[in-house]
Amino acid sequence: MNDYLAYRGTGEPDPEASARPLPDVPPWRESLRGRGVSISPAAAATANGRPARGMKYQIDPEEVERVNAALYLRRPLLVTGEPGTGKSSLAYAVAAELGLGEVLRWPITSKSTLRDGLYHYDAIGRLQEANLREIEASYQHAATPKPVDIGSYIRLGPLGTALLPSERPRVLLVDELDKSDIDLPNDLLDVFEEGEFTIQEIARLPADHPAVTVMTADEDGRVELPAWPRGVVRCGAFPLVIVTSNGERQFPPAFLRRCLQLTLQAPNAEKLTRIIEAHLPVQASDYGDLIGEFLGRKSEGELATDELLNAVFLRYSALRPVGESAEQLADIVMPYLDKSPG
Repeated sequence: MNDYLAYRGTGEPDPEASARPLPDVPPWRESLRGRGVSISPAAAATANGRPARGMKYQIDPEEVERVNAALYLRRPLLVTGEPGTGKSSLAYAVAAELGLGEVLRWPITSKSTLRDGLYHYDAIGRLQEANLREIEASYQHAATPKPVDIGSYIRLGPLGTALLPSERPRVLLVDELDKSDIDLPNDLLDVFEEGEFTIQEIARLPADHPAVTVMTADEDGRVELPAWPRGVVRCGAFPLVIVTSNGERQFPPAFLRRCLQLTLQAPNAEKLTRIIEAHLPVQASDYGDLIGEFLGRKSEGELATDELLNAVFLRYSALRPVGESAEQLADIVMPYLDKSPG
């Protein structure tokens, strides 16, 4: 096995991954060298007993090389391809194989902002609690009301959680960035370059204020932020950022310069066979006609690979009448993804 590869695309958990360190930060990425106070690895716990998503992902050698380049260079990986080519699944496959914990997914919409990815501050909720404590203090004839814990009203977003100091990098999936407002790619540049951000509401606290514990994007996750510099979150291990795009828009040159790029091609018959057999215990004779039907229809409009899997599953699990033709199954579960097939 090539020792250069950290992520090897084997489709199996690698028990030696945690003992195999990633190369040091490139000299020109010195700002991302490990620093700050590391949090417990429990904050990057694996899938809470659930089966790891992405372990059956079928990856090509070029894709393996690009993932490793992104890991080693501490650069985001911009993955472009048609819907259903496995762009999002790639993030889960890497996280599962390398034991990097739950994938932090940030689904992008036209209203998404950089602040949404970094953190949310519930100012109204904090004000309401402060008012309630003042009322309680007045009834109890207390001199001063109990202070409000600001950390209970701050929750880090997927990007903010990925940038917490940790021993191993997290995997951040920025899903479908081409849906975003025109400014978001440029807004991400400084965070991707420096690996840090500031929570202004904490930075404004007095110098003698105790350390603040905030909520994270992980389930029931909480983390105490470093006391100094106050309010600044700096990554220890720069996350593996996988940005997906359906190729519906062009991104600014400055954004593209900071990313490595990978284009996922639509799978051919050989790869479709590997995908099917990785997911279902079937023989080629059980689905060969379905692959032919899928590829024939794909020449007329966009189809996703999971539509083919759906058809094979229906046949294999006998959820459809025995002997139903490939064309009949395709009519049920292979709708075109675009508006104008043909």
